[in-house]
Amino acid sequence: MSKYLVTGAAGFIASKTCELLSSAGHTVVGVDNMNDAYDVRLKDWRLARLMKLKGFSIERLDICDRGGLRGLWDRAGPFDAVINLAARAGVRQSVENPWVYFETNATGTLNLLDLCRASGVKKFVIASTSSLYGKHNPMPYREDADTNRALSPYAASKKAAEAISYTYHYLYGLDVSVVRYFTVYGPSGRPDMSLFRFVQWIAEGRPVTVYGDGSQSRDFTYVEDIARGTIAALKPVGYEIINLGSDKPAVLIDVIRSIEKLLGKKANLRYEPMHPADVPATWADIGKARKMLGWEPKTTLEKGLESIVAWYRENREWAKDVRTDG
Repeated sequence: MSKYLVTGAAGFIASKTCELLSSAGHTVVGVDNMNDAYDVRLKDWRLARLMKLKGFSIERLDICDRGGLRGLWDRAGPFDAVINLAARAGVRQSVENPWVYFETNATGTLNLLDLCRASGVKKFVIASTSSLYGKHNPMPYREDADTNRALSPYAASKKAAEAISYTYHYLYGLDVSVVRYFTVYGPSGRPDMSLFRFVQWIAEGRPVTVYGDGSQSRDFTYVEDIARGTIAALKPVGYEIINLGSDKPAVLIDVIRSIEKLLGKKANLRYEPMHPADVPATWADIGKARKMLGWEPKTTLEKGLESIVAWYRENREWAKDVRTDG
């Protein structure tokens, strides 16, 4: 069994990754600063579940705190690998405050890479994003597509993280897997993501804001599939960028109609202009993940939506009050 450092451990994707690693018998040291970028009750809910798992522990620490990370390394190391899932996420919010995105996503990544170098950690996995593909590339997006036209500071900060990760691979031989995620969804998801919002808004009879005309499509990918792919990416690869997506884009308005059926309620649709940082479509080519990692998604969108609605109903007492208008 191995010992892994997983950053952003109370986050949506990282908590599922920690759960799968701990359940497999590994030791997992989680790091999370528990910031209030979105409602902390979601992070508390995820963390409470993780604390029941054997072999899991949590350190409340910001990856931007280089000295704090060094102390953690001394206390809890050595680590067999670092999985960096701590990030400021979200396209529109990054337009409002780009600085915090670069601090966490770029400088935070650099801090972790340099500690890997200094301590002899051989493997580094970092989460990146389909937002890097912008809107000028042909679909489905392949990993070798041009990613030099970021439409948001979020995408640009992830591009910077990918670049410095390659530098550490080149200079110091660090084995790096960059996993680019495509529109992750599932129970206890982030409230700035469309599916959490749609379920809450329709369930509570609130107006459902749709940016654009609803014809945009997203390659929605279930969180457990993403966590499995992230863990599969721990294998030695040298330096590789690997898409993790469903390879089955869904049109937004069709997804809303599916949620209506599951909830037994009609959506009160309200259309707003599309944000310039949003892309009209995402679609992953996952051939590389299949070939290199032996990975492919297992959860259909229908089953995934059922699980979100079931989670929401179970946690509605507090989930109905989670802010989703930011």
